[in-house]
Amino acid sequence: MKRFLIILCLAATLAVPFLLRPRQQAPGGADDTVVIVTPHNEEIRHEFGIGFARWYRPRTGRTVAVDWRMPGGTSEITRFLGGQYAASFRNLWVGRLGRTWSAEVESGFQDGDLQAGAPATVREARAAFLGSDCGSGIDVFFGGDTYSFGREALAGRIVPSGVEGRHPDWFAPSAIPAAWGGEIFRDPAGRWQGSVVSAYGIIFNRDRLGGLGITRPPAAWADLADPRLRGEVALCDPTKSSSIATAFENVVQQRMAVDGSVRDGWLDGLRLIQRIGANARYFTDSSQKPPIDVADGNCAAGMCIDFYGREQLEAVARRGNPERLGFVSPPGGTAYSVDPIALLRGARNAAAGAAFIEYVLSPEGQKLWNFRPGTPGGPRDYALRRLPVRRDFYSEAAWKPFRSDPEADPYAAGGNFVYHPEWTAGLFRELAFVIRVMCQDTHGELAAAWRAAIAAPEPARSRSLAVLQDLSLVDYDRCRTEITAALESRDPVRELALARELGDRFRAQYGLAERLAHP
Repeated sequence: MKRFLIILCLAATLAVPFLLRPRQQAPGGADDTVVIVTPHNEEIRHEFGIGFARWYRPRTGRTVAVDWRMPGGTSEITRFLGGQYAASFRNLWVGRLGRTWSAEVESGFQDGDLQAGAPATVREARAAFLGSDCGSGIDVFFGGDTYSFGREALAGRIVPSGVEGRHPDWFAPSAIPAAWGGEIFRDPAGRWQGSVVSAYGIIFNRDRLGGLGITRPPAAWADLADPRLRGEVALCDPTKSSSIATAFENVVQQRMAVDGSVRDGWLDGLRLIQRIGANARYFTDSSQKPPIDVADGNCAAGMCIDFYGREQLEAVARRGNPERLGFVSPPGGTAYSVDPIALLRGARNAAAGAAFIEYVLSPEGQKLWNFRPGTPGGPRDYALRRLPVRRDFYSEAAWKPFRSDPEADPYAAGGNFVYHPEWTAGLFRELAFVIRVMCQDTHGELAAAWRAAIAAPEPARSRSLAVLQDLSLVDYDRCRTEITAALESRDPVRELALARELGDRFRAQYGLAERLAHP
């Protein structure tokens, strides 16, 4: 009997969460379904699922359900899609076309940069894929960054949805411009469109800063390198979060603009990132963790995308202490970029997928991003606190009372920072890789050398810092040659070997800097 009671209690423990979970309509209960992969958070998924169903029925006479898929952040999603399309195309190539599968075919059929001199079989595989309806089991890719969507377009995994043809007026300069502040807002071939605008900045906890003797809140990226912030800065791994990789790219581009030199600005930007990295408490895989930790007082400041910062400000304000937390986008230090949306090749529910894209870009869908809950046309339950991509959204005076951020206008502020893709866009992965080996993989040694250097008297301090911040190992030209070659080789062993080599050399350099601080 005792054993029976133990088993009964265990079964009850396992069953209760399932019995008490909210009832949800299965996607199969609707007339139509759209399968969407996204890095967006639960609040966005919730509101856009409800809003789309509400918009869809009067236009089609049918009900629709969204089947959300969340394998991780944007980087994880692109890896997931690559694997899904590889499996789908292999079935086509081997099963239907009777061809032989090989490593060359596997790497070449999604290669948008395939050279004319590539083997004939590889070129045939590429042509077969672009002419196919191979799918991934997903209909729409919603949210991420333009770099990742550009690579999806180059690979051939996303296709035009037709929304630009149906609504050409939406893509006039007065509505959704082609570009702004040097950033591309939509694909010239119509394969993806920006759906919402993002910038980057610093979230900070005034109480925690005060405890460190810092009375002036951070206003510029360089403020995160303040030695008093040692162990107090929350950062994300740029190889896992493309949004934070973009924030670091903004840091570098700002230094390039100030220096008037791409090569000098590259090194100055990396030196600033290195000092910020030396102050880091951690490098997390999740871009949502830093703002939460800063809000909770576990860190004094952190880098984050603007809407994560606004979400935390709102959460803290609801708890009755709105002055404790602050967020700032450094003036002249951040570009406004977009989170794109696209229809995936071989979408089984292509019509519903195209309709979802149309909804997101429509005035009705755009209201969800920044209207307050319960306002006419606004979200039902959550304030999303994001900035719509449509420029005409900000000119509607009648909507201003309904907005969560009525004074925000990315188009009014967009001229403060001009993004130059020719400077760093081709080195996006390289920059993230360098930051990882320079700051993250070697963080223990870096933090120790930084602590010793800033505590040392002159001239030991200057000697130590000179060695610490000698970044000739990862200068602009080396990144464009050796590091690019390793990352583009598609050979993980080669990439790991380079990471190990650079990591060992940085550790030795940081060790020397620490010793020089102790004459």
